Amino acid sequence: MADLTEAPAIDPANWTCPAPLRDQGVVVMGHGGGGALSAELIDQVFAPAYGNPTLAGLADSAVLQLGGARLAFSTDSYVVRPLFFPGGCLGDLAVNGTVNDLAMSGAKPAYLSTAFVLEEGVEIAVVDRIARALGAAARAADVTVATGDTKVVESGHGDGVYVTTAGVGLVPDGVDIRPQRARPGDAVLVSGPIGLHGVAVMSVREGLEFGVEIASDTAPLAGLVAAMLAVTQDVHVLRDPTRGGLGASLNEIARASGTGVRITERAVPVPDEVANACGFLGLDPLYVANEGRLVAFVPREHADAVLAAMRAHPHGAGAALIGECVAEHPGMVTVATGLGGTRVLDLPLGEQLPRIC
Repeated sequence: MADLTEAPAIDPANWTCPAPLRDQGVVVMGHGGGGALSAELIDQVFAPAYGNPTLAGLADSAVLQLGGARLAFSTDSYVVRPLFFPGGCLGDLAVNGTVNDLAMSGAKPAYLSTAFVLEEGVEIAVVDRIARALGAAARAADVTVATGDTKVVESGHGDGVYVTTAGVGLVPDGVDIRPQRARPGDAVLVSGPIGLHGVAVMSVREGLEFGVEIASDTAPLAGLVAAMLAVTQDVHVLRDPTRGGLGASLNEIARASGTGVRITERAVPVPDEVANACGFLGLDPLYVANEGRLVAFVPREHADAVLAAMRAHPHGAGAALIGECVAEHPGMVTVATGLGGTRVLDLPLGEQLPRIC
């Protein structure tokens, strides 16, 4: 029999966990993932520090009354790694991400600011390529880069290039789009295939090949939103499912509105290449980031017409009705599986794929 007294001492301090623990005294990567850890950081640190009624809505952009106009205002930082990936780069991502946050309030984006943080030693040609892509994306989205800033940090204290953009846009009269407006009976629509951006970035970062090139879906969505609002201004909720993917966005809407959400797994458009990559890596495509998709909650009587308008737009050609808002299980999202069962789609703890935007 083995002598148990000779067994090496076990030091729990050396243990590791594949998911970040929630009781943390320091920042972990999961705090930036758009899931439960991000929500806790906001609730426990930022909201007490500078919380106010305007911030309390926690939408993709704030809607403000200023000089008789209704303005949408948003800001976002982009730390994607690598800087260039199939279908896009840091530059166009920084435009489309902020433009889309404004569009999720129903606004027509108008002006952007940009702030570049450059690491000492990065090639000027790389900065130039990102700036040119940013400018081209702004023109494509019909917004003006009106102001900006540049800072440089010492070598080893950055990751090449970080970009922060802020934007403002005008919200049309009669439009009231926010997560609290979801109602039982609303149809849940998604504007196209999901998971492309996260898998595209990861494939380049990790040097993985899946037989076909998977390109990011990064795109400006204000035109698509305008087409939807032309059908009816009574769109209740819009969200672009970036960090945390579709799963995180649906949970945020369910919790903000106090309603339940029920989706059908087979109705969610997941490209074969994304499904295969996620299956290989053990990921759930419902939690993989997107940069050119939106999820919409609209009254059921308008759903067919809104869906048709989405499909007629280049950025909504693959739109689908994937579920409904329900009175049952308030604050919770459930998925009807292809095998006839039901599973709970919870808010992710952190993020399956960090540094994707």
